[in-house]
Amino acid sequence: MSICYLDGTYLPLADARVSPMDRSFLFGDGAYEVIPVYSRKPFRLAEHLRRLERTLAAIRLPNPHRADEWAAMVSEVIARNEPADQGVYLHVSRGVDARRNQAFPSPAVAPTVFLMSEPLVTPGEREREAGVGAVSAADFRWLRCDLKTVSLLANCLLRQLAVDQGCTETILFRDGFLTEGAASSIFVVKDGVLRVPPNSHLMLPGVTYDVVLELAARHGLPHEVREILEAEVRSADELLMCSSPKEVLPITTLDGRPVGSGKPGPVGRQLYAWYQEFKDTVMRSG
Repeated sequence: MSICYLDGTYLPLADARVSPMDRSFLFGDGAYEVIPVYSRKPFRLAEHLRRLERTLAAIRLPNPHRADEWAAMVSEVIARNEPADQGVYLHVSRGVDARRNQAFPSPAVAPTVFLMSEPLVTPGEREREAGVGAVSAADFRWLRCDLKTVSLLANCLLRQLAVDQGCTETILFRDGFLTEGAASSIFVVKDGVLRVPPNSHLMLPGVTYDVVLELAARHGLPHEVREILEAEVRSADELLMCSSPKEVLPITTLDGRPVGSGKPGPVGRQLYAWYQEFKDTVMRSG
């Protein structure tokens, strides 16, 4: 039985209830984080909480808890759920208003705070060995993709494009340049060089994105952080999707055409091996 936290109470997820007048339900007015947990230890919790603070500040929603209070709540949710490896979802809504009005409630209402845990499931050997398919689409999301808000309908529609075609991810392009995937960071490999777009208001600053770049720097893998043309993506030797649940996963087809040789390449394999070593020696130690 999954145990969650809702506004001061720990209870079975199946028993949790939120008012239909909650602004996250009516307007998508809120922020969230997903914190990976390995061997019951949250990974880079401080970084996740800083990103949450940044999002809350940008949407003018006062942070309802100090960092130490958030840490205690995350630890309690981890302890109350069974898996050793989890994904803790943290959600802050602007709260429940008395009427449906786009303007912020005045006076302000208490925010809704919700945390839950799900098992952290990573790709199996078959996916890693064969790679996965992706499709491409124009990035029609809003211009503040750097904020981790709960308004994710555009991402859902874009991700569904991939699902409809039996693929795993949708790679997004805006004005001829790569931004990211619908639910992941996208890395490009050409001539042994790892390339990724820089953080900007058009993409989410990902924790796994940072880890991959740190691993490349630590092990001397040539890499570049710069704007990447759509043509570079389509002519890549390798494409990699990276996120906490997907880790480092090779994309071997794009829009039905093979990426490079059509098989996982050496850079992706090496990055995956480095990532697993890092997970075992660093992530699992807290």
